[in-house]
Amino acid sequence: MRHLRVYASSVAVTAVALVVAGWHAGVDGVALAAILGVLEISLSFDNAVVNATVLEQMTEGWQQVFLTVGMVIAVFGMRLLFPLLVVWSAADLGPADAMDLALHPPANGASHFADGRPSYETILTGAHPQIAAFGGAFLLLLFLTFVFEDQELTWLTPVERRLRKFGQVPGLAVVVALALVVALALFDVPSHETRSVLVAGVVGIVTFLAVQGLGSLFRTPAPPGKSSPDHTVGRGGMALASGRAAFFLFLYLEVLDASFSLDGVVGAFAITSDPILILLGLGAIGAMFVRSITVHLVRENVLSDYRYLSHGAHWAIGALAVTLLVSITHHVPEVVTGLLGVGFIGASLVSSIQANRRDALTPATD
Repeated sequence: MRHLRVYASSVAVTAVALVVAGWHAGVDGVALAAILGVLEISLSFDNAVVNATVLEQMTEGWQQVFLTVGMVIAVFGMRLLFPLLVVWSAADLGPADAMDLALHPPANGASHFADGRPSYETILTGAHPQIAAFGGAFLLLLFLTFVFEDQELTWLTPVERRLRKFGQVPGLAVVVALALVVALALFDVPSHETRSVLVAGVVGIVTFLAVQGLGSLFRTPAPPGKSSPDHTVGRGGMALASGRAAFFLFLYLEVLDASFSLDGVVGAFAITSDPILILLGLGAIGAMFVRSITVHLVRENVLSDYRYLSHGAHWAIGALAVTLLVSITHHVPEVVTGLLGVGFIGASLVSSIQANRRDALTPATD
């Protein structure tokens, strides 16, 4: 029962969101919001696992901040304000005009109004190359940093050990990510979008380095058994981030979460162009459950019990990064991205279970 309380707020928010969706768009609105919510949850389990690897370094109070303040950022920031800002910038519209464009689409689902103006959906979809370049570069650097890092535990051992050797070259992850972004921008993107894609990719890399760098300033563990202004001793004597350390981890977590949701926000328009339903489905329902799953993984020590789960999630991140970058010039169905993520996580979970069984049998064998 204790772990079920983590999901109580998600269930309550879902109920309210469906009521609002019904009030806004009737029965069809309820169905569309529910579909968007289910898609967000099913395609974001890798997001929850990676979030959990960061969240377990924070105190329970900061975990609660992630569920409250972070939820507001995820719902209103990424699912409502971010698309509006993109349209506002791309179409040179004011905030009020962008919102009006979102709430009043052309008749019969047309891509343009009768006077030739593009619809909200058309403008946002047209900005996909820049959005994908930012998110893809950020997530690619996250993946490369993980696979190049020297770690005792390996999952895909032959591949990961070879990658660890490359990781001995300082700054190689940044070089690889930057080289790939430049190559895509110069050789695989239409000339009129080269500059914008290149800038977006570089901004994604700089954002990762800035947030991670700021966090590392305060990520030095406190002495065993002692607290500090930036660390609190948790259960088992582990130093948990608090104060400034937790704040920068929180920023890193929010940017990471936003990068995961970029393709979902744009892809949601394949289901509906109504920004309110997207806000309710992806944000109020989907993002809330993803956060609850993240907290559940932390409080039930799932990452410790299933040793390869974090590895599987990072390989899923690599797959998502690649599909985002490929999607700049080629359409990649969301189901493909989702299946790749589920495949890596599922395989790592099976490997973890098998390893646990081997460990359990070892004493009897001896």
